[in-house]
Amino acid sequence: MWLISVGHGLTHWYPATFYLLLPLIAKELGLSYGQIGFIITFQYIASSISNLPGGMLVDTIGRKGFLMALSLFWVGFPYLLMSFTDSYLMLLLCVALVGIGNNLWHPTAIPTLSQRYSDRKGFVLSVHGMGGNVGDALAPLVIGGLLAAFHWKQVVVMNVVPGLIMSLVIVIFLRNLQLSVKKDPQTQGVSTREYILGLGRLFKNKSLILISTSSGFRSMTQNALLTFLPLYLAYEMNLDPFWVGVSMFTLQAFGFLAAPLSGHLSDRLGRKKIIMGSMVMTAAILVVMAAVGHTRLFIVFIALLGFFLYAVRPVMQAWLMDTTPKKMAGTSVGMLFGVQSLGSSISPLLGGMIADQYGLYATFYFVAATIVIANLLIFFMPDDSGPNIHKSASA
Repeated sequence: MWLISVGHGLTHWYPATFYLLLPLIAKELGLSYGQIGFIITFQYIASSISNLPGGMLVDTIGRKGFLMALSLFWVGFPYLLMSFTDSYLMLLLCVALVGIGNNLWHPTAIPTLSQRYSDRKGFVLSVHGMGGNVGDALAPLVIGGLLAAFHWKQVVVMNVVPGLIMSLVIVIFLRNLQLSVKKDPQTQGVSTREYILGLGRLFKNKSLILISTSSGFRSMTQNALLTFLPLYLAYEMNLDPFWVGVSMFTLQAFGFLAAPLSGHLSDRLGRKKIIMGSMVMTAAILVVMAAVGHTRLFIVFIALLGFFLYAVRPVMQAWLMDTTPKKMAGTSVGMLFGVQSLGSSISPLLGGMIADQYGLYATFYFVAATIVIANLLIFFMPDDSGPNIHKSASA
């Protein structure tokens, strides 16, 4: 659990730095808000296209340790390429590579953890999510400090060094993990016929469709926020890169605190109650943030927003594992993250168009609307009553 969670943190470190670099890159290249939004949109289009094939690869090959190591190897490379470009088109190519390269991680890690800890998957997946939150939180804090002293291209090059060291350590851990994973019969690949039959059943799974679609709208909320919140702090509130980094750290740090609590409570009280409550609070906080504007209260609400926004993520993943067969778990996660990537690809572009037309503050009303839609979809999910209620689904 801890090894995989550390690896998850690494997969989040580099994407988290890009959101902080984006205002500086955009200013240097003279980009509009719409062009900025399209950068993130393009990355997640590539991610959405490659997610389902990634999940299929996991279920048919079954060598999860090797695939996680391969995913980690690809994490930092495209960001190094960014330091050599002054072209918008080259920047789009780099972010597309990011979108493709990171997609083997979740279809391997999430099923592995949920199968090994089937009675506590909500809590265990929240620990996995905490690893991602650590990467998301520490990256802007560290990079924000470096940007106060160096040009962004220098920072990107320096950022490769600790990433390479971390990658070597994680690959060694995963090599050891692979030996134990191979002994687990649940992780072995399935036959082609068995896989095709299972895939047909997945597309008829109402719970899978509702959870994935809701998660897609929630991803719209998260990605639009991660794209435009640093821009708002830098352009509208005139914060320097260090304080923008501190603000983004606050968002992720409170998400880190929320993850284990929400995961544990979902194991005991049920997934639906935790998800709906967190989404309602997220929408309310976003509306208040748009209203308070340039005041100091805005920074306070960033912390509250992080707590409720990130509380949902591991619970939705655990609920998905509750409702899908083990042998198709990788494909299920691939479908989930494919829909999430599709949502993530749409919201930055729409948010950029709204910001160009009405101002950056208007994007907060837009992201509030997306989380409301996500909550409405969860309302139609069958009710659950606490721990281990979907054990039969994993048979």
